[in-house]
Amino acid sequence: MTHTPSSATATATATAATTSAESAPTPGTSLITTLPGPSYTDPDIFRQEQEKIFERLWFCAVRSADLEKPGAFRTVQVGRESVLITRNRAGRLRAFLNICRHRGAQLCTEESGEVRRNLQCPYHAWTYDLDGRLVAAPNLQKMPDIDRTERGLVQVELREWLGYAWVCLADEPPSFEETVIGAAVERLGDAASIERYRTEGLALGKRITYDVRANWKLIIENFMECYHCATIHPELTDVLPEFADGFAAQYYVGHGAQFAEEAEGFTVDGRGGFGRLPGIEDTQDRRYYAMTVRPQVFVNLVPDHVIVHRMFPMAADRTVVECDWLYLPEVVDSGADLSTSVELFHRVNAQDFDACERTQPAMDSRAYRHGGVLVPSEHHIGAFHQWVTDCLADKGA
Repeated sequence: MTHTPSSATATATATAATTSAESAPTPGTSLITTLPGPSYTDPDIFRQEQEKIFERLWFCAVRSADLEKPGAFRTVQVGRESVLITRNRAGRLRAFLNICRHRGAQLCTEESGEVRRNLQCPYHAWTYDLDGRLVAAPNLQKMPDIDRTERGLVQVELREWLGYAWVCLADEPPSFEETVIGAAVERLGDAASIERYRTEGLALGKRITYDVRANWKLIIENFMECYHCATIHPELTDVLPEFADGFAAQYYVGHGAQFAEEAEGFTVDGRGGFGRLPGIEDTQDRRYYAMTVRPQVFVNLVPDHVIVHRMFPMAADRTVVECDWLYLPEVVDSGADLSTSVELFHRVNAQDFDACERTQPAMDSRAYRHGGVLVPSEHHIGAFHQWVTDCLADKGA
């Protein structure tokens, strides 16, 4: 059935398409415009984002180590699709659409779990091995013409980087090197700067899942600027004083915010952490680096641990954020008290998400119908708005 956009959707989409032209600062003007309010609330626009952004780009789905054994699986919402990720008998991660090829029932209904050998549909018992091949079904022997490979699960492209599995639903995925690893190069100056943290060898010290009642773009915009830091992040600015001046740490290539002289580590009370990760260089010590990997990942690098946020946009006004704190395995195995280390960014997360939830209702207000404004220290958010606009206009990611 052909979908005809509502007048509100059409207006919002048209406004979003012209935002990039309007957002360029004019001589003598400090403010540039944002995306219009309906971009953050309209379900039709969100569906377009699901199709043209989350279903076409590389999406960070699971931490590889969470699927340690063959048969371990996790289901993840990517755009409009449920994606099933599992580890096969050879130890390799595989990803499939979580749909039985018989009548379309969801194959795995749990968010995570483990099977012994095969994946079986709970509806009619069609059964697939861990490589997605159809291996059994009631009366299958009486249907010798069925191609078990052709009728297997629909495979999804998967790459591993930084210890995470990234999936892409596109028939022709964009270059992983250019779009994902390229984000590290764009932010840090080279890929080696992030690879020195050896994130794939770190252990999970803490994971907190936040259910945020706000549009995914509001969360990204918040992460990209520090104009708000002096207002709502007192613990963070105590450790990173330059953030109190509204400095945008991710805006300058290669720059890491320096710790306060009195701060011994990246902790909520300034006490020392757990020693420097062995791979990082002297120039990276006592510095905080932040980077965004579009469309839904934040990576935070400090000398003794790494914090990774993965966003899962669920609706126009709801985003689930899964945040991992990663440390050296020996630190986690020792039973060390991670609380002051975790608490610092947990507070930052709670403060940020509270701000986004306070902002979300205003996106429906007449006062925000044509959007808001960005001050000079936020102007780089305009590039993010341009990227979203281009994606929805099919101009590429």
